[in-house]
Amino acid sequence: MSAADLFLGSEAGDEAYHAAMESAVEAVLDAIGDDDPFTGATPEDLADKFDDPVVPEEGVGLDVAIDEVAERVLANSVDPSHPRCAAHLQCPPMIPGLAAEAMLSATNQSLDSFDQAPSATVLEQQVIDALGHLFDLPAAADGVFTSGGTQSNFQALLLARDRYCDRQFGRDVQQAGLPRKAKSLRVVCSEAAHFTAKQAAHYLGLGENAVVTVETDDGHRMDLDALDETLSALERQGREPFAIVGTAGTTDFGSIDPLPELAERAAERDVWFHVDAAYGGALALSDEHGARLAGIERADSVAVDFHKLFYQPISCGALLLRDGDEFRWMARNAAYLNPEAHDETDVPNLVAKSVQTTRRFDALKPYLAFRALGRNRLGALVESTLDLADDAASLLDEADDFQLVNDPALNAVVFRYRPCKGLDDEAISELNAAVRETLVYDGRAVVARTDVEDVTSLKLTLLNPTATLDDVAETLDTIRECGSAVETAQYEVSA
Repeated sequence: MSAADLFLGSEAGDEAYHAAMESAVEAVLDAIGDDDPFTGATPEDLADKFDDPVVPEEGVGLDVAIDEVAERVLANSVDPSHPRCAAHLQCPPMIPGLAAEAMLSATNQSLDSFDQAPSATVLEQQVIDALGHLFDLPAAADGVFTSGGTQSNFQALLLARDRYCDRQFGRDVQQAGLPRKAKSLRVVCSEAAHFTAKQAAHYLGLGENAVVTVETDDGHRMDLDALDETLSALERQGREPFAIVGTAGTTDFGSIDPLPELAERAAERDVWFHVDAAYGGALALSDEHGARLAGIERADSVAVDFHKLFYQPISCGALLLRDGDEFRWMARNAAYLNPEAHDETDVPNLVAKSVQTTRRFDALKPYLAFRALGRNRLGALVESTLDLADDAASLLDEADDFQLVNDPALNAVVFRYRPCKGLDDEAISELNAAVRETLVYDGRAVVARTDVEDVTSLKLTLLNPTATLDDVAETLDTIRECGSAVETAQYEVSA
């Protein structure tokens, strides 16, 4: 292939692009919609498929390379669009998002300066403004697109830390680094909060021990009495909470912390209130369930993911700030990207709001979906998955060989395979761990595992709006068959 065949802009390049995209689309369609969501290939099986040099001396040609990817990679990928793929917060990507992904990849706009992405920088700001309205944030709100909840949570706590250090210690952390008193700083969240709170504390130089977790109630929500006790204890110890993190959709249970009450506690102590709504933020689309996010409008910052219940391709998230001026704690100017003169002439300056420099035009994905479907239709998709989770919980609760662990708050259903009521917790853990391992290489269904009160459990994360209760029932039958195989193997070994 000549250089003209490798790049857009010439007749030969445009034709090559069209042909390559057709081949890629056909390869994806061949891999999607198989009878099972996974082939069951082991890591060793997959490694054997890649014994050719990754960088050969001479290339094999694009057609052959695409065929290889189709056969070796796509055919052995987990299919998140399959109705029995229900393990993680890995959504089936909707077609508007896939179309947007193709357009943003081909045009390759970089959001670190206006002259690299003129319309993209303006459109991202429009989408951010719309999100602020969706979550009832005030007119002063602002935000930036991120790679997802991990980055959003990290950046929120970065801003919270630096604001607190400025106000309490008179320290400009961006210029002078952390003061000695920073060892007293604490982040408060529930014991069910996402691990990225601790990860962020590590990255921020505070250490994971700076995160203080609060007990949860029977609904796996932050317990307010325990929170008050924790805050009082920290005050007695001379520790200084600089952020309270509420969760709107815990990973295991989908639980939503009491956000209005957390907002009150944060306001009383003048500390940053962050809401991790990476999972549950899509409830804002729903007339039926949107009120469950009450209190989120009082947050100083909100993390929201579009590659979960907004059904967009990975990666796509956003960090929203109640007061956009808080971005000043991390803003900087670089002469070649965003000189200070641009700030005076209202040239969009998105790089000053991000921990990334080069950044994809991911805002195009939700934009295209919003425009194509509208809020009502998107909200209906979310609502259908919550209804399915309720029905799945009823199905599990009625079964003699399963134990329902939680009534789903969103669309995550935690349960245990328990064919014999006499099994103790240790035996249940061993059995469910073995069943999950067997399921991985069975391929007919993909489910997750977690630990609840130190007992290994299984989890269905029912994000797929095309899945039905029959699909759930078929998944449970697969678990039964794998469980029977595990029990038979254990009996043969013991015999």
